[in-house]
Amino acid sequence: DPLLEAERTLQQQHNARPAAQISLLNPKHTPEQADAAAKEIAAITTEYEQLEAQIRARSPRYAALTQPQPLSLTEIQQQALDEVTLLIEYALGENRSYLWLVSQRSIDTYELPPRAEIEAAARRVYELLIARPKRGTPPDTQLIAQARTLSRMLLGPVASQLGGKRLVVVAPGALSYLPFAALPAPEDKKRPAGGYEPLIAKHEVVSIPSASVLSIIRREMAGRQRAAKSVAVLADPVFEVSDPRLESAKNGNSSGETTAAPAADAELSELTRSIRTMNFPDARAGFTRLAFSRYEAESIIALTPKGTGLKATDFNASRALAMSRQLSQYRILHFATHGLLNSARPELSGLVFSLIDREGNPQDGFLRLYEIYNLQLNADLVMLSACETGLGKEIKGEGLIGLTRGFMYSGAPRVVASLWNVDDLATAELMKLFYQRMLKDDMPGGAALRAAQLE
Repeated sequence: DPLLEAERTLQQQHNARPAAQISLLNPKHTPEQADAAAKEIAAITTEYEQLEAQIRARSPRYAALTQPQPLSLTEIQQQALDEVTLLIEYALGENRSYLWLVSQRSIDTYELPPRAEIEAAARRVYELLIARPKRGTPPDTQLIAQARTLSRMLLGPVASQLGGKRLVVVAPGALSYLPFAALPAPEDKKRPAGGYEPLIAKHEVVSIPSASVLSIIRREMAGRQRAAKSVAVLADPVFEVSDPRLESAKNGNSSGETTAAPAADAELSELTRSIRTMNFPDARAGFTRLAFSRYEAESIIALTPKGTGLKATDFNASRALAMSRQLSQYRILHFATHGLLNSARPELSGLVFSLIDREGNPQDGFLRLYEIYNLQLNADLVMLSACETGLGKEIKGEGLIGLTRGFMYSGAPRVVASLWNVDDLATAELMKLFYQRMLKDDMPGGAALRAAQLE
């Protein structure tokens, strides 16, 4: 196929240029040389992304995920819902917004405030959530008050109909970054000391791109043979040449436990551009070592039946492994590394693996969104446990939605992602509980996550 042949050629060019650009980052290069290299990489990247768009446009499977044929109400009720599940879907408009509540036997429509009002309220709650007060401090009364306001706005009209049901939410734009499970239950009255009962206390809450996409995924999964092995974990990559694991590797030992400094990125690389558009104060900010992700990986593998798990840490937690066919053998893929969910530049979303090789040389460790689309997975679940989320000034949800669709297109029907920079110790504890419920207690993924969050 001419398009696929062109894709291979451009991919080779694309992969070769960052190495050449990195070689210019020494005292002997001129600014003109660096600028020319950056422009060449940008041109190749643009051409590659355009080619990928053409290839995906010809793919019925891609079209089914991104532009599905809408199901009728009856088809949604029969194919996507059951007796204990409600579909909650939002549409945000300039003058007014809408909420649909769909059960197996009914549909109700409600008018909501305009997009600007809803998104402003959602942003206030999001910013208070990510402020992350120190452990042991009382709940933030301002957060609780703002979350109650937002909950009444989004869920108040249907509060009396939720009744302990499983809630499947279709939320566009900024609402896709909102953890609905953490919102106060809409019927919850103000309590003494500012406490509240979150929605998750009585409901399992999951998000989907659309009811039609859910139907497509279920249909595809029905005829697919499950992967033979259980869990593959990629964790604790090496981001910086000052990481002590580099010295250990040179001495024949790949371990190392000291916290590393941020990674050294090639100037104007896609990774650097993605970070900058997410308004981090430093173009290399955010890539401190995730030391507890090693504990996270060990805890997960300890719960995995012997011989069915893969633990790849340090230099082995590489982009090359993430892109290899080896991962198609596993039902669960767990990536305990930095991820970028970039709402300002969705095409710059991706995952960050080891940026340094065993010899101390910089390497391409950024698994880009368009490369995720090209993976060939056989996983039931992809877990992204340490993401950085960029909620841009223009509030869009394409960073998170794009990454989710990328993994769905590559063969994974379920994705779990963190919605802001998370504490890696707390994450490690949450993941241990999650996998205990799923691997030992045989809970479905959504129920297992809820049980772990409640605990």
